[in-house]
Amino acid sequence: MNTEQRPIYSGFGETTTANEVILGCDLTRKVVVITGGHSGIGLETTKVLSSVGASIVIGARDVTKANGAVSQIKAVEVYELDLAEPASVDEFAKEYRQSFHQCNILINNAGIMATPLLRNSQGYEMQFATNHLGHFRLTAGLWTELCQSKGRVVNLSSLGHRFSGVVFEDPNFLRHPYEKWIAYGQSKTANSLFSVHLDKVGRELGVRAFAVHPGRIVSTNLSRFMSDEEKANTAKSAPTDRRFVPSFVKSIAQGAATTIWAATSPQLNGMGGDAVSCKWPSLGGCRCGLEE
Repeated sequence: MNTEQRPIYSGFGETTTANEVILGCDLTRKVVVITGGHSGIGLETTKVLSSVGASIVIGARDVTKANGAVSQIKAVEVYELDLAEPASVDEFAKEYRQSFHQCNILINNAGIMATPLLRNSQGYEMQFATNHLGHFRLTAGLWTELCQSKGRVVNLSSLGHRFSGVVFEDPNFLRHPYEKWIAYGQSKTANSLFSVHLDKVGRELGVRAFAVHPGRIVSTNLSRFMSDEEKANTAKSAPTDRRFVPSFVKSIAQGAATTIWAATSPQLNGMGGDAVSCKWPSLGGCRCGLEE
């Protein structure tokens, strides 16, 4: 799939943190929805956006745990949200609409990786259901509020898209043996392809969408399903191809920088459907596989 993407250089670097990206930004009276905004990159994103005046609504499966994590952050509310279950997504969107009439920024941040074979209540493979289908449904549920706000949607993808395209003939591994990295890869490819089409649909309405690649490795609990051996092997496999990854490991503060830039940068006004990559700072050029 070819796009018209071209690199855009922000003036930041690969070690730039989210706090450095947000300098000079004022999000007073803006409302941000973020899934998984209480942990890892999501928590850092919540802290940084709140620091410049945004009101934050977090979607989380464990509301008690999430409230504990964000208790010291101002202007944050937590609603229950299980992305893998359509009924939960619909209920979250309904509750949100009862309290808010705008959504300036939607950050589809939450995700799972390399799980054993699990399925949701409808029989969908869990990584695809959580990482893509749930966020697709959430975006649709908040579409009116996004259009009213001429908002931005940021979908967190990954270099994992290179593991697999979307397995359209059998996305739920009903006829083929389950392979957890293929499943993860197709969910991340779906995040990127969703961003491109969402932007195409939304641009005339003022809604723009971006796919974000935070970094090759950011140490969060996303790796909780990986064995110690898998983690050790990953640590030994530092890439030799530096076209994609100038730095092998990013801190959480650095990993959140691409999300913050895609969500707030005035450099991206009037743009969308592109990939913000960890080969910081480029937009387009494309690190999400859309040119391959």
